[in-house]
Amino acid sequence: MSAPPDPRVHLDREHCLKLLRTMMLIRRFEERCAELYGEQKIRGFLHLYIGEEANAVGVMQALTPEDAIVATYREHGHALARGLPATEVMAEMYGKATGSSRGRGGSMHIFDATRRFYGGNAIVGGGLPLAVGLALADKLREKTPVTCCFFGEGAAAEGEFHESLNLAALWKLPVLFVCENNRYAMGTALERSESEPDFCRHAASYRIPAEAVDGMDVVAVEFAARRAAQAIRDGAGPQFLENRTYRFRAHSMFDAELYRDKAEVEAWKQRCPIKRFRSWLIETGVVHDNDVAALERDVEAEVEAAVAFAEQASWEPEADLTRDVLTTLTPGGRR
Repeated sequence: MSAPPDPRVHLDREHCLKLLRTMMLIRRFEERCAELYGEQKIRGFLHLYIGEEANAVGVMQALTPEDAIVATYREHGHALARGLPATEVMAEMYGKATGSSRGRGGSMHIFDATRRFYGGNAIVGGGLPLAVGLALADKLREKTPVTCCFFGEGAAAEGEFHESLNLAALWKLPVLFVCENNRYAMGTALERSESEPDFCRHAASYRIPAEAVDGMDVVAVEFAARRAAQAIRDGAGPQFLENRTYRFRAHSMFDAELYRDKAEVEAWKQRCPIKRFRSWLIETGVVHDNDVAALERDVEAEVEAAVAFAEQASWEPEADLTRDVLTTLTPGGRR
């Protein structure tokens, strides 16, 4: 019997279908990306979000179009949950000019200023100070949006983590810090890298209210995010969520994954956020098998349309390759 979602969130049928569909879209999109990577259609680095979908989808329900998002290099799920078109995200994966970053960002730098989605950041912890800066800018302009910053638990070992939480607390900035704790960072078990593995305590040391959340339960994540976002909007300052989650795939496509036991991975797969939520919805009669089948067909069609779009899209013209590239002159006048 799957665990019921938190009953304090209003779960109407339309909302449930939205949550389920978005998680399914992220999962199928990333599975397709893994296939395309094997075909060398997608190059460079590729970090998959498979297993962690409930985090991006749940948190996004608490945010408005005016709120800002800063993500990690494992950000395809965040981008899709934010509403970036799958066509543009897939084109960016291909490096095509019609991608969300005009093909210049690739997998780790998905960006869309029109949706206040500010990356995609390849530097571990690099998004934290950016989020603080965005929130400070909004506050100085007397605007009220929330800036939501996603980061992995590996970022907590970086100086930016502590500096960012400290400044956000001192200046009472409207930042929602979301730690996606998948237990292994790049490949080191949490208990081997952190003397204090409870990140809510880290946040509390900066007097930031914090809550630990089951990151495999999309509704639990949504409820916690809504409460935290509302506290920020009410002027309470920064809030912190530690979403305890798990990635089912290796850290990246180059990862031999020798640092964790396969039995552990399989045990976590039994808590798959998609299967867990789908089972609860069917058991309670909110949706039916034919609804799920329809969603699967719809998601498959959207992902395949995105692949076709990326395949047919054009590359950036050679004449534009130096556009936005800063060059400097040496004292002798040479570039």
